Amino acid sequence: MDITRESTALLVIDMQNGFLDDKGSMAAVGLPHRELRPAIAGCRTLVDAARAAGVPVIYTRYVFQPDYADGGVLPNHIVPAMKEVGSLAAGSWDAEIIDELAPAEGEIVIDKSRPSSFYGTRLEPVLTGLGVRSLVICGVTTNICVETTARDAGQRDYFVHVIGDATAEFDKARHEHALTGIGFLFGWVNTLDDVRAAWAA
Repeated sequence: MDITRESTALLVIDMQNGFLDDKGSMAAVGLPHRELRPAIAGCRTLVDAARAAGVPVIYTRYVFQPDYADGGVLPNHIVPAMKEVGSLAAGSWDAEIIDELAPAEGEIVIDKSRPSSFYGTRLEPVLTGLGVRSLVICGVTTNICVETTARDAGQRDYFVHVIGDATAEFDKARHEHALTGIGFLFGWVNTLDDVRAAWAA
């Protein structure tokens, strides 16, 4: 399945200070956040290409209420250190999208409190309103929020294109495993060059 401009949106997943900055909460809880930073340049390339091609850009943010009432099992039980450091709390610098990828005026930002960008959010109505049936997906982390979103999109019969060199994971093996799973059943794994060629045509 070829990447197109028509009926397509770029989905930029969770490129937030908390995940990517040295002062962010992932660093504070001891996760190797610098492994995620290679995704920044790829995401920047895709955002620029999408804007130039007239492809809508949609961002997601992983955000919790300050009291973590909507946090569920992850911050409250599996990784309680997230709660202790105020990870991704609504209204915080930690939850904001990094300056390098700041949304332009009018671009949509979807907040979520689970890995999937579809779960409990307005993403699907937004895509329907825009007439989108194909998603180009980039961001972090490959094995968690990117993969979960790609699976949910595939199950909703969107044409899913995950851009391998514009995603990143804390662990390289899990990055590769996630891309293999996505490409096996839920969509296609593509490169920046594939997107540039499609959107420049």
